[in-house]
Amino acid sequence: MGEFGTILQLFLRSLETGSVFALTALGIIIIFRTSLIIHFAQGTMSMFGTFAVAALVAAYKVPLWLGLIGGMLCAALMGFLVDFLVIRRTKKVSAVGKEIITLALIMVFLGLAPMIFGVESLMLSRFIPSGDLALGGASISYNAILNIITGIAIMGVLFFILQKTKFGLAVRTTASNEQTARLMGVNTRYVTLAAWIVAGMLGVVAGTMIAPATSVNVGLMNPVQLGALLACVLGGFQTFYGPVIGAYIVGIVPNFLSYYVSSVWGAQIMYVLILVFLLIRPNGLVGKKYVKKV
Repeated sequence: MGEFGTILQLFLRSLETGSVFALTALGIIIIFRTSLIIHFAQGTMSMFGTFAVAALVAAYKVPLWLGLIGGMLCAALMGFLVDFLVIRRTKKVSAVGKEIITLALIMVFLGLAPMIFGVESLMLSRFIPSGDLALGGASISYNAILNIITGIAIMGVLFFILQKTKFGLAVRTTASNEQTARLMGVNTRYVTLAAWIVAGMLGVVAGTMIAPATSVNVGLMNPVQLGALLACVLGGFQTFYGPVIGAYIVGIVPNFLSYYVSSVWGAQIMYVLILVFLLIRPNGLVGKKYVKKV
């Protein structure tokens, strides 16, 4: 494999990781933009939903695609219950208090998962079990290609909805100013409820993508949650697409640093580079600085 093939190999493999980070980051940013809450439990709730997928496949022998649908329905129900029973009761709670509540949700779902699904790890197979595509001296599995295309397609559909539909306009209005949105007749409660449901479903898709590389356990989504939060910080919390851009950067850069700089410290070097970048541009890649006029 030549130098070009090596670069292409690293890039293609990183795209799959970037897609997983991007779906999770998009779930976090949708909730932040509509509820003004940094959702620290996105990864844990995604893990719970992925457990539901694996349990359906293992216990009832359903096809993986049907198990994924079942897991997404479970995630939608979780998102509905969390918003309806918890978040709506926190209108008078400070922003920091709401984020602490999401930290508490981590403990809730970490406790519920082994109680419901058992303490043993579960396995999930790939949608496409085998086969690789040779491209320019590099190779990538057909399943990885499916994951990349699926991630991009889902994000494309969501961005189309956000930009071209009335519901998307309601989401963007709520994200801009919730009080103004209510005055304009937007039912912001339904918007935030939909945001929590969509975020949960995105997390299950991401979990199902990454699970075949390891196993379904309570720590499955911990690295993904970290990568998604880094993506949101790097891309900026002021837009929907910024964290997606950040997610692909966080997915791609560490692999190149690990190969060309240090196989041990690649990820840590990236963290330092992100910190230096944020010192220069604290609002992120596409973040906007709001100036309050008086």
